[in-house]
Amino acid sequence: MRGGLVTVGTVAALLVAMGLTVLGLGAADNAVANYDASSWLWSTTRSELARVNGVTARVDTRVEVPGARRHQVQVTQTDRLLILRDLNTGQVSSLDLATLQITATTPTTPGFGVNVALHEDAAFVVDAVQGIVRQLDPRSLTPVGEPVRYPPGITGGSFDGEGRLWIAVPSEGTVSAITVAELPATPGAAPPAGLSPKLVQTYDVAEPSHELAVSTLDDGVAVLDRTSASLVTVRGGRTQRADLAMKAPGALPARTTGPQVPVTVAGERRVHVVRDGGEVRQFTVPGAGDRLSPAVAWADRFYCADEATGTVYSFDADGKLVDTIKGSGASGPLELEVRENHLFINAPNSATARVVDDRNQVREVNKYANDVLGGDPPPAPPPPPPPKKPRVGKPSAPRAVTAAAGNASARVSWRPAAANGAEITRYVVEGADQRHEVGANQRAVEITGLTNGETYTFSVHAVNAKGDGPARKSNPVTPTAAVPDPPAGVTAEARPDGTVLVKWPPANGQGNTIARYAVTTASAGATAPAGESTKTELVIPAGELEYGTQYAFTVVSVNDKGAGSAASPVSNTVVPFTAPAAPADLRATTVADQPGTIAVQWSPAVENGRPVTKYLVDAGGKTSEVTDVRTTVRGLGDGQNVTVKVKAVNEAGPGAEASTTARTVAAPRITVTGSSADATSVTVSFTVDAGGGNATCSAATGGRTANGSCSSLRVTGLTPGTAYTVTVTASNAAGKGTATRAQPTDPLYGVATCNNGASGPEATYCNADVDGRNGNEVFSVPQQLNAKQVGWAKPGTRLKAYCKKQGEEVYAYIYNDNKRSTWWVQVDYSGRNYIPWAWLNLEGGDNINVLPTC
Repeated sequence: MRGGLVTVGTVAALLVAMGLTVLGLGAADNAVANYDASSWLWSTTRSELARVNGVTARVDTRVEVPGARRHQVQVTQTDRLLILRDLNTGQVSSLDLATLQITATTPTTPGFGVNVALHEDAAFVVDAVQGIVRQLDPRSLTPVGEPVRYPPGITGGSFDGEGRLWIAVPSEGTVSAITVAELPATPGAAPPAGLSPKLVQTYDVAEPSHELAVSTLDDGVAVLDRTSASLVTVRGGRTQRADLAMKAPGALPARTTGPQVPVTVAGERRVHVVRDGGEVRQFTVPGAGDRLSPAVAWADRFYCADEATGTVYSFDADGKLVDTIKGSGASGPLELEVRENHLFINAPNSATARVVDDRNQVREVNKYANDVLGGDPPPAPPPPPPPKKPRVGKPSAPRAVTAAAGNASARVSWRPAAANGAEITRYVVEGADQRHEVGANQRAVEITGLTNGETYTFSVHAVNAKGDGPARKSNPVTPTAAVPDPPAGVTAEARPDGTVLVKWPPANGQGNTIARYAVTTASAGATAPAGESTKTELVIPAGELEYGTQYAFTVVSVNDKGAGSAASPVSNTVVPFTAPAAPADLRATTVADQPGTIAVQWSPAVENGRPVTKYLVDAGGKTSEVTDVRTTVRGLGDGQNVTVKVKAVNEAGPGAEASTTARTVAAPRITVTGSSADATSVTVSFTVDAGGGNATCSAATGGRTANGSCSSLRVTGLTPGTAYTVTVTASNAAGKGTATRAQPTDPLYGVATCNNGASGPEATYCNADVDGRNGNEVFSVPQQLNAKQVGWAKPGTRLKAYCKKQGEEVYAYIYNDNKRSTWWVQVDYSGRNYIPWAWLNLEGGDNINVLPTC
């Protein structure tokens, strides 16, 4: 989409909890995992999240949070999850990046003092004030087990590269690591075997009541004792202390990659670098003031931001300044985060972000690109160069590996692993001395040949071209003959809101209580877990299943002993659907040759499971229904700015709206910029605002009209020395516009002409006035009467001409090229008197017709 912000209807209904609106690209096509070198960046003034692709340095998706304009928002993200915390309201919201669905919200106390930490599928809310660290299921934001409690006033709360959450307790001078509890199979349920997050390691790092700051490492943690000016690193259970030569409190980034830890002393504008238990170097950051954010280590360099100027300074491994990354010059926060093999530099209060790759190449990102409301859309930019291929690695561990016991069997299912750039080829399930390889889309398998009464645990890992990914274990299960019956008569219904309702009658527990039901989807060539329910129905959320694809369902009942039934008979087939997506590439343009008319066209909307039957077009309040992807709207006002809205309609109803603006043709407006004249014509120069139409232009005065160019027109055939007012008219489909200009014509002159002959009397004929007839005589009437002669014009005399009049024929013989005529010209000679045209040659071509008749 170019030239506007478009709400994506396929997900808008799912974003109710936080009021999120997806802007820019289509949701279904672009909601992909974040392992493609992307990072979500917050824009405070726009209340938007922009997903910036580190490879292309471009924004590919934006998400608007209308209720959070100018709010500070903490953004915490992994490859598959994004959690937002609005510091102004305290609301925490979880956004699944695979579907762009808000899965849950939960309140926290507004303001600083609470932060959110994520690692893979684990989420924690750290209440530093209360000293409470609580694990949440990121899918539901409900607690997982019991919290870990500390004394009030803790600090830290981020994960290291090994998945341990580190918390420092200044009142005790300690730092400790917390490991995550396994998530329940069903969001919001109790974790397997009542597990909770555990505090597994505690280290003394400072004297009690010292002020501590924490930065997690690839494996371990760095703790800055700001009171004693020392840095303690904990790696592999071993602590090392480095004393620092600093006289002001230092700061650490929340996360440090690599072996070197930078400690930034903003008050001194110095950075101390620690490695292997000792300070290895110091360097000074240019500039003045103390508004430095903690330096970040990345790709053998250190990056330090000056929030007073918006500048980021880059230093090499020896502390030498090698690059200065200029910002907007405005003061404001700068967020530096290393993720997905890139350093992302975000100015939340600015339109600009920057991406630094692992070769330290810096590229600027416009977070607001193509966000111009109104008008015709800009031309499509040339295609960008092909993006670099993302880094390819082994797949991640599968999510939510779940086992249910059967009679001498167990059923294992799981959520997909992240492919990490190379398509998953298979999953491997191991346990009970068995190994099963299944297809990439077969995320459920029945394990048979087990012994009732024995307990089994199974592991699942994914395989791609790079090899085997890490395994994830299931909950333990104990097969038994006392299994419940499967439900009978499973039915499914695809609903217009995009959800699918799966229902079944209660199963017979055969003496035990049915605790839950597990639902599995079956589609072409694939089976996958759909979810679990303690009721006899399951609503599969919109977007979980692909619109337009056929699905059927089976259900397994699980009793309170953990024993599961065989699968139920397969349900009827359904095709999930919802309202169409917003039409793409909406364009509205002026129709230049028709008043009050605009042309609208768009690309077909994504149908989302049902055919689009029509489009609803609203243009300036005029509504219409069309089945094509274009229409012409008439009957609008001239020069009207028109908002155009288009929705697609299918069986589910109207879909999301695309909108843009256009303007109808307005009557032209003329601005005269100059004029000039000669004796018989006037030229007017002007500019025309054609109002979006095709203008034709004319200029008229003195009964004469000129048509043609809409920049300059010349009206001819005018009377010399006459005052004229020229009216310039521009016309288009919407009407006419006029402007006037006063411009007199120049006076016309003639030269009294009498040239002597070669010899005899002819040689002196023109020398002077003599008795009888002679050349250049001037009379009060157009007739050569001695009594009416008023004088004689010496040859070469320039006379102002007024008009012409018929009179006595005069022949100038050889003295003026044998000129003969009955026309006489009234000239300015002792008043207004007449001279034969035969003796007067008019300037500009001697055309008697340019003179008006007297």
